[in-house]
Amino acid sequence: MKLENLKENVGSLWGNLAEGWRHLRDSAASALTSFKPDEKTNLPTDREVGDDVRLPGRGWAMLGGDVFEDDQRVVVRLEVPGMAKQDIDIEVLDDSLVMSGEKRFERESTEGRWRIMQCAYGSFRRVVPLPVAVKAEEARASYNNGVLRVELPKANPGRQRGVTLKVE
Repeated sequence: MKLENLKENVGSLWGNLAEGWRHLRDSAASALTSFKPDEKTNLPTDREVGDDVRLPGRGWAMLGGDVFEDDQRVVVRLEVPGMAKQDIDIEVLDDSLVMSGEKRFERESTEGRWRIMQCAYGSFRRVVPLPVAVKAEEARASYNNGVLRVELPKANPGRQRGVTLKVE
């Protein structure tokens, strides 16, 4: 293999890695959510955990979401596994849907040590920008299998109307 081919292959590999990292960063940036534990979160003490890489109080999780729009409504789905629906609060503020809540740690009923702790616990707040104005007072929410679904009727239903301008 010639040096030129090797340089080209390394450059191509580096370009693919950089592009993949940019895509991951851009697509996951809004889904990365900080959890802030407090005394209600019920986390185990350092003495009860044998996980060397655990950072107590520094919980981050990916709360993946989808936003769907048709002529009549906007539907937001947010994955919040391991939570009870009564621990989730939803608000429509200006042009955003704000979801917040608290995920509490559930203790085992036997004695022992936690060897790995990768889940995030504590309070969180996630803001999803809405693409159009909605009728907040008519919104409906449901929670099933760890997925929160919020349906928001559009304030001005129908397709977006475009205007064609003539260049003079």
